[in-house]
Amino acid sequence: MIARELFGEDHELYRQTTRRFLEQEVAPHHDQWEEQGYVDRAVWLKAGELGLLCPTMPEAYGGAGVDRRYSVILMEEIARVNATGLGFGLHSEIVAPYLLHYGTEAQKQHYLPAMARGEMIGAIAMTEPAAGSDLQGIRTTASDEGDHFVVNGSKTFITNGWHADVVITVVKTNPAAGAKGTSLLLIDRGMDGFEKGRRLKKVGMKAQDTAELFFDQVKVPKSQLLGHLNQGFVYLMEELPWERLQIAISAVSSAQAAIDWTIDYTSQRKAFGQAVSQFQNTRFTLAELQTEVQVAQVFVDRCTSLLLEKKLDTATASMAKYWCSDLQCKVLDACVQLHGGYGYMWEYPVARAWADARVQRIYGGTNEIMKEVIARSMGLGAKAQA
Repeated sequence: MIARELFGEDHELYRQTTRRFLEQEVAPHHDQWEEQGYVDRAVWLKAGELGLLCPTMPEAYGGAGVDRRYSVILMEEIARVNATGLGFGLHSEIVAPYLLHYGTEAQKQHYLPAMARGEMIGAIAMTEPAAGSDLQGIRTTASDEGDHFVVNGSKTFITNGWHADVVITVVKTNPAAGAKGTSLLLIDRGMDGFEKGRRLKKVGMKAQDTAELFFDQVKVPKSQLLGHLNQGFVYLMEELPWERLQIAISAVSSAQAAIDWTIDYTSQRKAFGQAVSQFQNTRFTLAELQTEVQVAQVFVDRCTSLLLEKKLDTATASMAKYWCSDLQCKVLDACVQLHGGYGYMWEYPVARAWADARVQRIYGGTNEIMKEVIARSMGLGAKAQA
């Protein structure tokens, strides 16, 4: 295995803290959370106390002001134990950066410290019943009524949606202008006309609250506009490289965990008088999977280095997202097969991880869209969507 050079001593200390937190405060409760369809809010407060939420935010806004390698560690450790119920990544690494980069000082002071403490949970609402990867097709509107907007529409598949205290909502403020008429609004829990629908029951990620959101004549003050009017699509595109790299980071860590579980299982499980790990098919399959995961890890680490240097482009991040999430599903399917019938039992982590992994090829932009982005960067086609 190639030694990773991405992390220093302080990063590894943070990894130890993260691992202890997950082992003590998350793993013992995850089964219950899967049954109820959401994690308890108390775990958010505990994470906030340990500095595991919004760590890259400046200290002035409640964060630790550290680099994104700390975020990578948190994602890797969560994926390692398959704690897919935690919506920390979206909260800390998607919602918080939008606020930091595009918010007013008043918005930053109001939301970010509370988010870092876990007292306020963030979500972002892009997807609609009739618009998924094609964000230009959204229909939720925000009409200008002088000192406020009036929002009408609905969103679906919203991670943290049921718990959310603030939702960055993608709306059309000028429907006739296409992508150039898109804006971002901060819509708070409790605003009149803003309702949360049922928690959606998913094939995997059962402990992660995923909800429908409904907006019926919601009056949103102009002070809740995030960034400039009609610039929302530009902001969404600017944040895509990091958002897509996060999926790749989790995918590789999840795949490695599955290999580790399978090595342990096949070393103990016997068939025809010997450990399953002793059969050539088992050894060759695991050798092939480990090689591919190692290659993916090197690529993802390189992408992370480019991100830290502010050189990671959307096409390269799309390559990482598509390749690693496809690989994750391949690895988990092979590992389930090597577990035999037990691999299909929910009590085994490989079964849960297998079910949880499938959506990685869909959210963050489907992998088909990733290929369109990559092709466009090669000069192939002019109408591909980002």
